[in-house]
Amino acid sequence: MFVSFFPRPLVFAVSAVLWGAFAIGIWYTFGTQLGELLGFLVQAAGPKTVGAAVFWSPQFLWFYLYFSVAVGLFALAWMLLSPHPYLRWSILGSALILFSSYFQVLVSVAINDWYGPFYDLVQAALSKSEPVTLLQFYLQLATFAEIALIAVTVGVLTRFFVSHYIFRWRTAMNDYYVAHWPLLRTVEGASQRVQEDAMRFATSMEGLGVNLVDAIMTLIAFLPVLVRLSSSVTELPLIGAISYPLVVAALLWATFGTAFLALIGIRLPGLEFHNQRVEAAYRKELVFGEDNPARAKPLTLVELYAAVRRNYFRVYLNYMYFNVARILYLQTDNIFPYIVLAPTIVAGKITLGPMNQILNAFSQVRSSFQYLVNSWPQIVELISIYKRLRAFESRIDDRAELSIEIFTISRA
Repeated sequence: MFVSFFPRPLVFAVSAVLWGAFAIGIWYTFGTQLGELLGFLVQAAGPKTVGAAVFWSPQFLWFYLYFSVAVGLFALAWMLLSPHPYLRWSILGSALILFSSYFQVLVSVAINDWYGPFYDLVQAALSKSEPVTLLQFYLQLATFAEIALIAVTVGVLTRFFVSHYIFRWRTAMNDYYVAHWPLLRTVEGASQRVQEDAMRFATSMEGLGVNLVDAIMTLIAFLPVLVRLSSSVTELPLIGAISYPLVVAALLWATFGTAFLALIGIRLPGLEFHNQRVEAAYRKELVFGEDNPARAKPLTLVELYAAVRRNYFRVYLNYMYFNVARILYLQTDNIFPYIVLAPTIVAGKITLGPMNQILNAFSQVRSSFQYLVNSWPQIVELISIYKRLRAFESRIDDRAELSIEIFTISRA
């Protein structure tokens, strides 16, 4: 699954995390000074830019250059130390997905910044506290339209590229398995694992992988925003005054939901894995029966289908009480931000604009923390597919010694 697409997967993953942490640390510690040294006006004077112009401001141009240099150095090191036929897709493709995902999060931050002046304008118009013209209102909507157009364009292009990226990953897996087919052909359901399981693994990774990257990028972008907005909120219900109350509330609520649902759904990965096994056994007997009249006898098929039936009923029962807990948590989650802000709203400490900024930023951070909650059914399916493919790959002898160059590379 991984050695076919990534060079030395474990070392690659560790090095990517360490290099990413180092690059992020340098950016937040010395990024401003380094940008000024190179001639980028990262300390721009005047009010904060709101609208699409922020994306080609000096600060953003400096970030684009910094990211490109960091990725280029990392890719060059791996190209020299461990050449791999899919290295351009696995490293440069992954970096492009990270960048586009982070850029989309920056679009969300830009929209969140737009909320402040827009809703303050709405409040001023409704309360008649100051004159508001129709032109001012439409100009605010036009500013949102600019940001939304960028969001749509980048979002569509990102999804298009991710689809190609995932298909290349599936192609790498397919080539790897085909190259070792003499060792794998005798494994139960070998054809299904090469074709269907590889396809399902790629499809699951496309959804879960992109959502995970989005969640991480959202945290990186919105946590500072939430920290800044926490200055307007001085206390939490039942807890009182604490430092960074919005960040603490989001973290505690998401941690509770993740642990709660993981505990309730702990049996689901095993049931899904067993479900695929009984389905494969039933399908295999039917396939044998197509060519051999001695196979697929009615009594045998009845027994095999009964095993399928029993396991499906267990899955349905476990998903029933899991969904009760999950839906109850998510419904409560809809009003949780208002519970957190209740003392601040009742005391009249914020206006409509900052309140909507806080609600949006809080929702973004909370949703990122709740990645496991929102993706748990898909994660269960991916775990079961992973188990099947791992068992399938274990048939390959001396897998650590195999050279990645032995399988045919598809260039389509």
